[in-house]
Amino acid sequence: QVQLVESGGGLVQAGGSLRLSCAASGFIFSRYRMSWYRQAPGKERELVAGINRLGDNTDYADSVKGRFTISRDNAKNTVYLQMSSLKTEDTGVYYCNAAFGGWGQGTQVTVSS
Repeated sequence: QVQLVESGGGLVQAGGSLRLSCAASGFIFSRYRMSWYRQAPGKERELVAGINRLGDNTDYADSVKGRFTISRDNAKNTVYLQMSSLKTEDTGVYYCNAAFGGWGQGTQVTVSS
């Protein structure tokens, strides 16, 4: 059974940092590109960052470039999102995605001013 379990969300002040984790199971993690998406209240889900299977190629939404870093540990079947210099507009539910269509349940990130 495919599972993607996000953790690490919470409430943080603007300018602060959070590190999200997504633990994967039920599939061969190292074979798939992984991504982080987010959905703000009243808005559509948007792609935040993606990482290829080997972890040597990443891409980011313009809004988070230079502030967020995606990484993965294939030995631990885990993908991470290090978020720094957080802004109030980063508030939303953050979802882990596997390229075959798997989704986690999401973790809430709230950035206060």
